Amino acid sequence: MGLGACATTSEMTVPPPQVAAALEPLPAVVEEPSASATPPRHGPRQNERFPVPAEDLARVPQKYQRQLVDFPTEHAPGTIVVDPNDRVLYLVQADGKALRYGVGVGAAGRGFSGTSDLAYKQEWPRWRPTDSMIARAPERYKQHENGVEGGPGNPLGARALYLFKDGKDTYYRIHGTNQPGSIGKAVSAGCIRMLNHDVIDLYERVRTGAKVVVL
Repeated sequence: MGLGACATTSEMTVPPPQVAAALEPLPAVVEEPSASATPPRHGPRQNERFPVPAEDLARVPQKYQRQLVDFPTEHAPGTIVVDPNDRVLYLVQADGKALRYGVGVGAAGRGFSGTSDLAYKQEWPRWRPTDSMIARAPERYKQHENGVEGGPGNPLGARALYLFKDGKDTYYRIHGTNQPGSIGKAVSAGCIRMLNHDVIDLYERVRTGAKVVVL
């Protein structure tokens, strides 16, 4: 299902944004192995509501594979920094490091930029195309106007992180994808998409209330 993946708030009960000061420290980062003669794999995820099969990273360029990198920045540990031009997302760590993930980004003119907050996050989220998406491409999105339940066929993938600015929904998400070949490309309806294995990893590390900076 080749769909974009931003949703309206009418499709879900929106919990109030959480206060960052009440949050616990981030989990420790374990550096991923670098490229080798045999491309690495993400094994199948256990204890998931729906299957998350193993992901063969042979088709994902090394640049877009999850890895710990040098990333000197003034942003505090726990901040998410997205570089749409480079198609990467950084989760800032201590000591000038960051965990870097490859992402797919919005097509020209459809992306969010600026600073927002991670208001809340969901596992296997429900999805509905925005009204503007339906109006722009009814032949593609009209059939989904009543929403798509969470699961392997849902374009939001296994997890979604919801971005708010000044207490209001931006309608932009960081989410998984059922199109792994889109990582490293500008093809989405505006949201930031990640491999399902990567968005699950980010979901488990990042804290509700974290700052999200999209360059």
